[in-house]
Amino acid sequence: MKPRNPPLSPARRPASCTAVDDNATPQATSDWVRYRPAGMPGVTLMRAHFTDHAFERHSHAEYGIGLTCSGVQTFNCRGTTQTSTPGDVIFLNPDQAHDGLRGSAGGYGYCMLYVDTEVLPGLLEPEAGTQGSRHFRDAVVRDPALAAALHRAIAASDQPQESMRAEALLTGAFVHLLLRHGESARAAMPPVGAGLKRLLRVRDHIRENADRDLSIGELARDAGVSRVYLSRAFAQHFGVPPHLYLNAVRLAKARALLLHGTALAQVAAEVGFADQSHFTRRFKGATGLSPGAWLRQMRS
Repeated sequence: MKPRNPPLSPARRPASCTAVDDNATPQATSDWVRYRPAGMPGVTLMRAHFTDHAFERHSHAEYGIGLTCSGVQTFNCRGTTQTSTPGDVIFLNPDQAHDGLRGSAGGYGYCMLYVDTEVLPGLLEPEAGTQGSRHFRDAVVRDPALAAALHRAIAASDQPQESMRAEALLTGAFVHLLLRHGESARAAMPPVGAGLKRLLRVRDHIRENADRDLSIGELARDAGVSRVYLSRAFAQHFGVPPHLYLNAVRLAKARALLLHGTALAQVAAEVGFADQSHFTRRFKGATGLSPGAWLRQMRS
């Protein structure tokens, strides 16, 4: 649901939503909205909180996939009044008319991904094992696992030097949403074999360019296949998707540099992380220790 009135200044942020990337001084109103490109081509992210604003009946050319983060929101769609609470996933098919307003006194906060009409059908490929329906069955569903997957993907799209991770997480979430909540529910199937030579070329490309902000699109173009096919075929062959392999390559280089005596900030820059904080999060996520703690143990 997109507001037709001009964006309002932010005053507070939904506690369970990813933070808005905004440094403006909060104003007296509790209504705010922010847009930005998301983690893959053809996808726009909106984050918002509304207490006073009510949407008039309207539609969008794109798909809408949303998460309620705080409060209660209601909207009329498909001939009935829909209610969404924190943890629910919202689906709007292209050109589906709806409105929107608060369902509780405190208003509601939510995230919405607007997805161009060619993006989701492009993820449905027999070769990738992702055949499914192009439209969603229900307007609101309760699916905690997929809601959490969407939250992770949105959070990744905020992080510099993580284009591959953001795109992979969004692609995976979209595929599972279509398969599980499409008009005809399907199960994912194994992808058709991609050929070892092609996958080894992709692996080598990651190794040689790990210090850059690689994307799934770049790897797919190099291999001559689609994004969704590359992600699933790579994971099938190597046991991890490309973004996790990239993280492993970066961390292996980082450990070698740390043992060689390179400063933490310099290690982060040399191996491809956005900054020392980003490096520390990924290092601790893989080892259970911060880089400094790991190094002290290794030297002792």
